[in-house]
Amino acid sequence: MSEVHQELQEEVAGLIVSALNLDISPEEIQPDAPLYGEGLGLDSIDILEVALAVSKQFGFQLRSDNADNVRIFSSLASLTQHIAANRTK
Repeated sequence: MSEVHQELQEEVAGLIVSALNLDISPEEIQPDAPLYGEGLGLDSIDILEVALAVSKQFGFQLRSDNADNVRIFSSLASLTQHIAANRTK
């Protein structure tokens, strides 16, 4: 993984922790662990909060009707990849 991608992944992990006021540190989020259900244990409301925070931070919309949302939000690594490909900020 490139250094830039690693930094973005750490930034996204921090964004998730701060957006949801989680009682863990960003470093505790495993890149390939599921965000939804098992793993980090987020629910649909949490995912909406993360999507809103990502939109504000990176300048593009994550739409709730996107068929790729299951893949995009499957893990920290996949969310980071999506942000890297679509960010405007």
